[in-house]
Amino acid sequence: MKITDKNIDGGRAFDWGRTSADYARYRDIYPEIFYKKIVERDLCVKGHRVLDLGTGTGVLPRNMYHYGAEWTGTDISENQITEAKRLASGANMDIAFYAIATEDIAFHDNSFDVITACQCFWYFDHEKVMPKLAKMLKSEGRLLILYMAWLPFEDKIAGASEELVLKYSPEWSGAREIKKPIHIPEVVYDHFDMVGHEEYDLAVPFTRETWHGRLRACRGVGASLSGAELENWDREHRALLREIAPEVFEVLHYAALAELKVKEIKN
Repeated sequence: MKITDKNIDGGRAFDWGRTSADYARYRDIYPEIFYKKIVERDLCVKGHRVLDLGTGTGVLPRNMYHYGAEWTGTDISENQITEAKRLASGANMDIAFYAIATEDIAFHDNSFDVITACQCFWYFDHEKVMPKLAKMLKSEGRLLILYMAWLPFEDKIAGASEELVLKYSPEWSGAREIKKPIHIPEVVYDHFDMVGHEEYDLAVPFTRETWHGRLRACRGVGASLSGAELENWDREHRALLREIAPEVFEVLHYAALAELKVKEIKN
């Protein structure tokens, strides 16, 4: 499904379905500490019903499945959900996945203890979505927003790879990231209160092949470039990595989370 948003990539259309195979193979890269930070907040654990929005290939529910929560995942892309089901089934995980836009979800009120949104919160129509999420959460329910990105100004390999993405997608708005708290639109606070946020550094291991796949799976490359553009980018990026990167290396990232709770209704 093609998505066009004037606030993302200068309005260039992208389709996550085009990169689902790469996404399934190369985007499951969050270190264990990423998940432990969630568990330390007593979220997404046994006894919780969790809804993962923009689940993609189900990375978050699959990696947190062993903590005992009951997971449901939704995503706008049918191809992403197909991969999520395949991977969960292969690991004997009982996770419900649905191909549906977040704006169209309609679960019953008080259905979930936690709603998560990892790498996707900015895509939503917040005016439409936030009241829905507040109703679907139980009293004291939590909205957990998660993010991880490489740091191009601090990591040579990340910076060089990013510049090549920008050569082909000059308006790609995922570039030039710096460590900062997750931006929370004002409308969110009409329905939720901030509990706390955290930002921390991560060194994520890659090989040339897995880093190449990670870049190819991003919105500015595999999800939006034409076939000819993707072929040229692929060739140039492989050559770049042979020049600047050892076979095995780490890329400096940062991770961020924001935990919010349903706003208390005052009589």
